[in-house]
Amino acid sequence: MTPSYGGLALEIVVPVFNEEAVLENSISRLAEYLTLEMPSTWKITIADNASTDRTPAIAARLSDKFPNVGYRRLEAKGRGFALRDAWSASEAKVLAYMDVDLSTDLAALPPLVAPLLSGHSDISIGTRLGQSSRVSRGPKREFISRSYNLLLRRTMQVRFSDAQCGFKALRADVAHRLLPHVEDNGWFFDTELLIIAERSGLRIHEIPVDWVDDPDSRVDVKQTAMDDIRGLVRVAGSLVKGSIPVQAIYAELGRRPLVPPVRPSYFGQVIRFGLVGVVSTLAFAFLFLILQGPFGAQEANFLALLLTAVGNTSANRKFTFGISGPVKLFTQQFQGLVVFLLAWSITSSSLLLLHSVSAHTDASTELLTLTAANVFATLIRFALLRVWVFRVRRQHGHGTILSAQVSI
Repeated sequence: MTPSYGGLALEIVVPVFNEEAVLENSISRLAEYLTLEMPSTWKITIADNASTDRTPAIAARLSDKFPNVGYRRLEAKGRGFALRDAWSASEAKVLAYMDVDLSTDLAALPPLVAPLLSGHSDISIGTRLGQSSRVSRGPKREFISRSYNLLLRRTMQVRFSDAQCGFKALRADVAHRLLPHVEDNGWFFDTELLIIAERSGLRIHEIPVDWVDDPDSRVDVKQTAMDDIRGLVRVAGSLVKGSIPVQAIYAELGRRPLVPPVRPSYFGQVIRFGLVGVVSTLAFAFLFLILQGPFGAQEANFLALLLTAVGNTSANRKFTFGISGPVKLFTQQFQGLVVFLLAWSITSSSLLLLHSVSAHTDASTELLTLTAANVFATLIRFALLRVWVFRVRRQHGHGTILSAQVSI
């Protein structure tokens, strides 16, 4: 049954902590903009995280002044706490939040919420890293932001570009389904929500934004970065263990492929695996030769294998074994890394054997030895990918079903 949200289309939550200097001006600007530009019904909620300055008094005055402005007080700090509390109590169809400094140009608000009001998308986020985004901020914060999002995409295999932009919205039914599984209540809250959403097959819409850095920002960048890294490790472990029910969320809300994937024949798998293997071997050889100078043979071998392993697993998943969609994606990447460790042990052993036979070997001999070892490791890799990582699970009475479509 579709939940009823009454007549309220949009609720925007503005988390605040000791924001007496900017709160009144920002909320007044936001309310004026929504009155003039937002055709749907709306509400602003100021979510106060245990402020100790004049923020509570100002927020209370604003809620009396504007009929569409509300105020909630929490005795706990944390952006995640504020959003969880306000979103859980909301009766709006679409839930959003933005930073109180209004760093993001408000003209991006209508396109942010439009695909959610229409039902086209499940979550909508602003991105400062889009090609047409216009961003004004210092080089240090630019570097940290891009590095964090690059790390996120490489380790968690996600496609959204900007996890931490304080300008997001999601449908209320999606929020109510995801929030119980988001553990973080601080700055990592956004990232964890988005990872679970993408792993569950939800559609995430991105819009480029114009964004001006707040010079008075009090975010502890170093501490936030450490908390985010710990959060990534925790979420990765939960996905591997299956403690986050992404399959159940996918079955309820996820976007399935328009055409069911077809698993290639065994002969087709061999041919496709061989093509992927050729590309991976060339990439490995190129990386090994580049890395060997600064790192040495063993370290270069490990790094080259690691860098090619993630791409190899992704290519084999879709191209060789015909598996698409988010279900079991992260688990299969983890299993692919286990297979990578086996391949690395085979190739590193070949180097150890070569060096024990001849103490003085040149780079071309090492590469030839590693290539031969890689051929052997590739055969083992194909067998493990087929019978373990991307295996077919047979269910009695239902025929053959791809394991990636039925389990996490």
